Amino acid sequence: MPFYARLGQLPAKRHIQFRRPDGALYSEEVFGTEGFVGPTSTLYHIHPPTQVSGWKTLYTTRPEYVETEVMRMRHVRTAHLPAKGDPITGRIILFGNADCEMAICVPKDPMSYHYKNAQGDECLFIHFGSGTMFTSFGTLKFRPRDYIIVPKGVTYRMAFDAPAKGDPPPRFLVIETANGSHILPPPRYLSKKTAQFLEHAPFCERDLRLPEFPLTFDESGEFDVRIKARDCVHSYIYDYHPLDVVGWDGCYYPYIFNIDDFSPIVGKHHLPPPTHQTFEAHNFVICSFCPRVLDFHPDAIPVPYNHSNLDSDEVLYYVDGDYKARKGIEVGSLTAHPQGIPHGPHPGTIEKSLGATWTSELAVMCDTFRPLHPTKAALDMDDQAYPASWTGEHFPKSLGGPGGPASNGAGRHLPDGRPAGILHTAVDTSG
Repeated sequence: MPFYARLGQLPAKRHIQFRRPDGALYSEEVFGTEGFVGPTSTLYHIHPPTQVSGWKTLYTTRPEYVETEVMRMRHVRTAHLPAKGDPITGRIILFGNADCEMAICVPKDPMSYHYKNAQGDECLFIHFGSGTMFTSFGTLKFRPRDYIIVPKGVTYRMAFDAPAKGDPPPRFLVIETANGSHILPPPRYLSKKTAQFLEHAPFCERDLRLPEFPLTFDESGEFDVRIKARDCVHSYIYDYHPLDVVGWDGCYYPYIFNIDDFSPIVGKHHLPPPTHQTFEAHNFVICSFCPRVLDFHPDAIPVPYNHSNLDSDEVLYYVDGDYKARKGIEVGSLTAHPQGIPHGPHPGTIEKSLGATWTSELAVMCDTFRPLHPTKAALDMDDQAYPASWTGEHFPKSLGGPGGPASNGAGRHLPDGRPAGILHTAVDTSG
């Protein structure tokens, strides 16, 4: 994280004696990255954090990718995914590569253990449901549309509230680093001198929710802590509650950012996806497409232009609203567009969008700089007709569209007197 924070009890200096009420020393733990030259936090435990027993390997987490040599657009429908497992075991990986993994989780069971991802950072986007994440840094209350950023190595347990009558069951998206990098705000949003969010950033420190009390759990017993490492989940047994921290300070901790607090940047003409960037890690970025005012040039085309992002694969997770450039998309859909194939608006959506001044779309996008591969679970929910959904008439024949009596637009005019060919040319060349 970019700024310093603290919670609980701390001694006046680092690495000095700090004693419990019974006179014994608290156990100091320096929790750091990049060989302790990156962001760190210092935690103070009631018990030495090294006291564990009964370790064993439980199961593999290595995803199995399929159709790795196939390049096509995909539409994965997850809206009717049945609930299974808990907030960890219920995660279903759909896409991934050597840099990141994307999963959907519709948990059925509560977590009876604590969990630590020692392989990478996690970005959890809460689509439905609310609850509490109990972490070694304190308590995080979460709600729908929250991004929860959990840095590598943080111990936590997620507890969902029971849904109110008529509410959908809990559901969240997981984007996890697989290359050991960290999920952070884009550097261009931060001051190089102070790491403060700059004035042009679409969110700032006030929008972030940090861990709060209760912080410390002083209990004895048998506590299962499951650790993801070496592409497996391992079980370790503690004879004390793993969240026994009485205080911490530093720049490395979990936090929450709600997507509704993202302030979209708008323009006179359509702006490219980096405008919506929210987080980044090595070789991938996460973007937030939020409700916003649309482009305000009088002849603006509000939907995205056809584009070839030649260095990126793009996966979009649809959260809510009307995504005007796509047909047949539903809440919970994921679309995957690989590098090398141009993509853009579906037939008819360009003309339909003209004159629109507002979009209600809400979506989370992950762009990767290496090809993404699907898993078998993704193929089981794949809409086979999606690649053909761009086939058809994009522009009405009466306006000089392909196959019309004047397909080049010559001699034909729009109702406002402009030559029809101008509209056709502008759309064809905008990507």
